[in-house]
Amino acid sequence: MKIVIVGGGKVGEFLCVALSTEGNDVILIEKNSRILERIVNKTEIIGIVGNGANYDVQIEANVPECDVFIAVTEMDEINMIASIIAKKLGAKNTILRARNREYSSHIDFVRESLGITMLINPELEAAKHMANLIKFPSALSVESFVYGRVNMVELEINEKSKLANINLVEFKNQHKDIMVMIVLRGEEAFIPFGESILQKGDRIYVTGGQKQLNKFYKAAGSYKEKIRSVMIIGGGRITYYLLSLLAPLKLNIKVIEHNEEKAIELSSHFPEVVVINGDGTDQTLLDEERMEMYDAVISLTGVDEENVINSMYAAKKDVKKIITKINRISLMKILGSVGLQSVITPKQIIANSIIRFVRSLEESEGSDVEALYRLAYDQVEVLQFKVKESSKIINIPLSQLNTKNNLLIAYIIRKKKVIFPDGKDVIKPKDYVVVVSSNSYFNDIDDIREPNKVKKNE
Repeated sequence: MKIVIVGGGKVGEFLCVALSTEGNDVILIEKNSRILERIVNKTEIIGIVGNGANYDVQIEANVPECDVFIAVTEMDEINMIASIIAKKLGAKNTILRARNREYSSHIDFVRESLGITMLINPELEAAKHMANLIKFPSALSVESFVYGRVNMVELEINEKSKLANINLVEFKNQHKDIMVMIVLRGEEAFIPFGESILQKGDRIYVTGGQKQLNKFYKAAGSYKEKIRSVMIIGGGRITYYLLSLLAPLKLNIKVIEHNEEKAIELSSHFPEVVVINGDGTDQTLLDEERMEMYDAVISLTGVDEENVINSMYAAKKDVKKIITKINRISLMKILGSVGLQSVITPKQIIANSIIRFVRSLEESEGSDVEALYRLAYDQVEVLQFKVKESSKIINIPLSQLNTKNNLLIAYIIRKKKVIFPDGKDVIKPKDYVVVVSSNSYFNDIDDIREPNKVKKNE
């Protein structure tokens, strides 16, 4: 795929790395030559210094021939102008980032009016993930498949858990309706099989129906009561969206924001929320505001290190649900050692959405990727496919499919039935299939099989 990206900020850089490693031809347009040089040196892309909303610059980047044009500068208006020019020049698909609340409140109208393929708001998407975590307090992270009918949740095996030191065979005997899809042990992630033994400190990703998961939380010692109060540190864009999403839950919410103007604006928009104008990194203030009395603490300042410290302090206060916003992926690998719980990275959420879209374009005749999540420090992918009539793996017992190594067919959804498959099950057209793999770059359900190798019945 020929892809042109405008903007070499956090999101743009992340996309350059992710999309170029998948074999796409990527061109980055960035005004700052130093930023451009740094990104070009760490990736296999072409860089052009210039304004992405400039006609001549887009011609130089060969935008008329590109398959996907992505505008992710810090300025919404620049992204819009750049995307309109790209569309007029002939770019097949255009994606832009718009962070302004005024645009996001009418997102479909703006997208259709501009002829844009996809309009994404990282702060809004991050807020949706955080709201989901408030609704599922027992989980460290939650991802939904097939329109929310099945959820995958992340849990930690602590010293109180009954899951420590049992293998997957024993686990399956105890929890027939739950499947362990991924184990994260330290910094290493793997897909477990029958004799794999779960250990204290492991983070596991499991899937099942909501009723089954609720029972499992209690059996695993991970059950947490419904959240009724939330403290949010930082009053930026994510906080605004999050307060809107949490409003129907009727929670007791307090926001601490150091900027007086932002604090006043939040208070006027959300009169039911207590807004404190103060420094949320001041532990004396946090003590005065009784942080320990809240069921959940969400740290959303603009500085990663401040968010980490705030969350560590909340953990010291035994707050049961802690959510931390982190922008720099490089910090992710140290979080396990400091006891943080749920970590949200807005740019990663956006990158997953765009990568899913790009992959669906690459294989229009096969079974498109309908959902994609990169988990466990991006070591494992979970993909949802909708199987088409043209698929080459339909009606073959799974025991006869020679699938690639480090791959698990997690479940099949056929109409309203959720199937945790065994060797006798087959995949049929119109099924939804969820696959977990430490291999990357699956565009189609047929990619799970080693080419031209199907096991024969003995």
